[in-house]
Amino acid sequence: MRSSDADSEVNSDNSDDSDRELGENLEEMNFDDKFAVLNEMQEDLREYYEAEYEGESQLANSQADEKRQFFFDSLVEETSLQEHLMGQLKLSDVTESELEAGRYLVGSLDENGFLSAPLSDLALTSELPLADLQNAHKVLKTFDPSGIAATDLRECLLHQLEQSGEIDSPACVVVRDHLDLLLRRRVPDLARKLSLPNDHIHELIERIAELDPAPGRRFSMDTNHSISPDATVERIGDEWVISLTNDFIPRLRINKTYKDLIAKGKLEPKERDYIRNQMRSGKFLINAIEQRQNTIERITRKLIERQTEFFEEGVSSLKPLTMAEMAEEIGVHETTISRAISSKYLQTSHGIFPFKYFFTHGYVGKDGDLVSNTSVKELIGSIIEKEDPTKPLSDRKIVDILAERDMTLARRTVAKYREQLGILPTNLRRRY
Repeated sequence: MRSSDADSEVNSDNSDDSDRELGENLEEMNFDDKFAVLNEMQEDLREYYEAEYEGESQLANSQADEKRQFFFDSLVEETSLQEHLMGQLKLSDVTESELEAGRYLVGSLDENGFLSAPLSDLALTSELPLADLQNAHKVLKTFDPSGIAATDLRECLLHQLEQSGEIDSPACVVVRDHLDLLLRRRVPDLARKLSLPNDHIHELIERIAELDPAPGRRFSMDTNHSISPDATVERIGDEWVISLTNDFIPRLRINKTYKDLIAKGKLEPKERDYIRNQMRSGKFLINAIEQRQNTIERITRKLIERQTEFFEEGVSSLKPLTMAEMAEEIGVHETTISRAISSKYLQTSHGIFPFKYFFTHGYVGKDGDLVSNTSVKELIGSIIEKEDPTKPLSDRKIVDILAERDMTLARRTVAKYREQLGILPTNLRRRY
């Protein structure tokens, strides 16, 4: 976990003589010349490092560069919604002012591909002519994907039906005039409004379900990211073994030339203070990197102790754990834990998880055992997955089922967890 290299000195045997010669020459220089040389030495630190490890280190650096390049080459950048629309806008037959208005509208779309504000409001904020924005909006609505630049869900779905040649279809009537009943899946009410049998209404609902209610979401909001775990936990025999990832941790050392200059005792006070400050800063950085790895190792080891059931059985056995508890156990401040695990990942036999995944509050379950809210969410998802689709469970019924398992939750808590799982409410899950 720790590298003893961090305490050793960076320099090559082949450069020792040249370093001493440099130190002797410095004695004959004036202060400004010496300062220039010292600054150049600091900038050339990497050159000293590579000179010291001319064989082994150059090979390691080459392999590390290849690994980094492999990661970079493996990243596939998806086209964003804005890029996709701008490509079509550039090919459109619009005036220069309408092109500018179109650019502004593209930048005003939300993640679903809808306009974030009425055109009149956008005209005021952008100081662009309303007529140009209206014309650009008409052009934008003809772009792929269908339904883009709509002002709301109704307009989005209607536009997709219209482009499919279903402008006067019953499905179009349902979306235009009875969207609220559709969202609540009030089949009998829709059948009565449209004077159609229930079976026909189900067919209409299935057709509308094929439409895209958020055409902008199919495009990438961010580039892909390759996640490399900062630590790995694996079982070897009867023991859990921790391996820290050090591939991209810089190996730093203090240059020997600095020590040689101070040891000769012929530097002026300002020169000596400058070098000592640089050495002090270097040692601080080296210690900080070492401490970072040490903290991650200690946190991981405590996670194994506190979350043994998770590592053995999986997510359903995750126990509640707070950063304050972890900080107290390893003897650091809570903010240290937060900083140490920020954007860090742990590889387990059940997959790669952010370190923050293991810190969660919980509830008292059956037999007084503590259950994390992550496990509760998984349990709620499992209960809903097994429900009768013709008689879906209400949030209140789920509360009762959990109570039978000696787990007390409020109905609003169940509703919140259900929403976080992306599960629709009861009336929208019902199948006839």
